[in-house]
Amino acid sequence: MTTETDRRPRLLLVDDEPTNLQVLRGVLQSDYRLLYARDGATALKLAREEKPDLLLLDVMMPGMSGHEVCRTLKADAVTQSIPVVFVTALSDAGDEAQGFDAGAVDYIIKPVSPPVVRARVRTHLSLVRMDELRASRLEIVQRLGRAAEYKDNETGQHVLRMSHYAQALALALGFDPRDAEDLLHAAPMHDVGKIGIPDHILRKPGQLTAEEWAVMRSHAAIGADIIGQHDSGVLHIAAKIALSHHEKWDGSGYPNGLAGETIPLEARIVAIADVFDALTSVRPYKAAWSVDDAVALLEREAGKQFDPALVPVFVDILPQVLVIRARFSDVPTPA
Repeated sequence: MTTETDRRPRLLLVDDEPTNLQVLRGVLQSDYRLLYARDGATALKLAREEKPDLLLLDVMMPGMSGHEVCRTLKADAVTQSIPVVFVTALSDAGDEAQGFDAGAVDYIIKPVSPPVVRARVRTHLSLVRMDELRASRLEIVQRLGRAAEYKDNETGQHVLRMSHYAQALALALGFDPRDAEDLLHAAPMHDVGKIGIPDHILRKPGQLTAEEWAVMRSHAAIGADIIGQHDSGVLHIAAKIALSHHEKWDGSGYPNGLAGETIPLEARIVAIADVFDALTSVRPYKAAWSVDDAVALLEREAGKQFDPALVPVFVDILPQVLVIRARFSDVPTPA
């Protein structure tokens, strides 16, 4: 029995044979909310209107075939994320391959085995849930990065620009695209520790005293503490970047005086991206530097502040960097 507060996953069952729908209903009704369609057009309409969590789809139907239905779903932004499992009597390897080519995530052969159907449905709903959790975690990471912006004088698009610069540099260095994407999502957290710095220090228009500078430098450790310890993934990378993006190649940085390759590579990448964007952006206390002047500083500081192997690669991808800069521009700045 279902109610308006029933939170069970919702499945759309599509088959032109009522007997087949009855079989699936008997297998699944105790654990899921069920919708039914006996033709492709109705299935597409229900998928758009109801947005089910999973779709079990016959292949051989009059009018629109299951393959056509699946391709249409995957071409529609509203329905493309709904997992489709084909349930069909077509059992040849070529039939199965055709189903996957159409965009399905699984293929169940009729007559169905109830334990197999239940297991496959659970598996794919679990994968959907994992994707949702991953997206939510990423959203939290991005929001924390924005929270740090509100404490600082950074421009609104700074974290977007420098994060994309970092991703571009990572790809140019040969990072796996997935690892470069993780860096893109971790980089906005680099200054999250500024949340813990008093406003009278963070927003002070003049030069900081030695005592104030010591407090300001603590934002790196505060940021790593906020993010916490993680074995892998975006938060693991974000913690390393937050802690080490102010370390310098020659060992004169903070908080731990790391030098050379003892500084995490992700932090070395973000250091270049962050400084370049800070220099070429308008701030309340300074005008934007020209790109040429900013590049000249990076090259002068190669081997001192920055990894000398990374700076030339960044210069090589400068055309790509400038495209990113224009895409996320706050206001026009000198080129």
